[in-house]
Amino acid sequence: MSILLKPTFQLLHLTFIIVPIVAGADKYFNLLTNWGDYVSPSFASLLPFSIPTFMMVVGIIEIIAGILVWKKPETGGYIVSTWLCLIALTLLASWHHADVAVRDLVMALSAWSMARISKIFA
Repeated sequence: MSILLKPTFQLLHLTFIIVPIVAGADKYFNLLTNWGDYVSPSFASLLPFSIPTFMMVVGIIEIIAGILVWKKPETGGYIVSTWLCLIALTLLASWHHADVAVRDLVMALSAWSMARISKIFA
């Protein structure tokens, strides 16, 4: 059974290293999308700083999460899974990006699954 899980783990592990790092870095460049558009106006009004500054902080967190998945897949996987759930909840609060929230919840389940099976291979 573990011979079947190893390629799955490796693919998920690589995915959750690359995707958070790329998305985190893009918070500085907005090449993939304008990340500030995903911040709910009601949430933005609670921030003590501008949306671009907030997105840069988010970017740093995501880069660190990707590195953590690389070094400690189980811990990093659970952190990425929790992070994606929190993002989905904030997106659902405004209901403007429910499609992205659903995608993030699916990714959260994938990160959680990677963390679980990492016990076998990491």
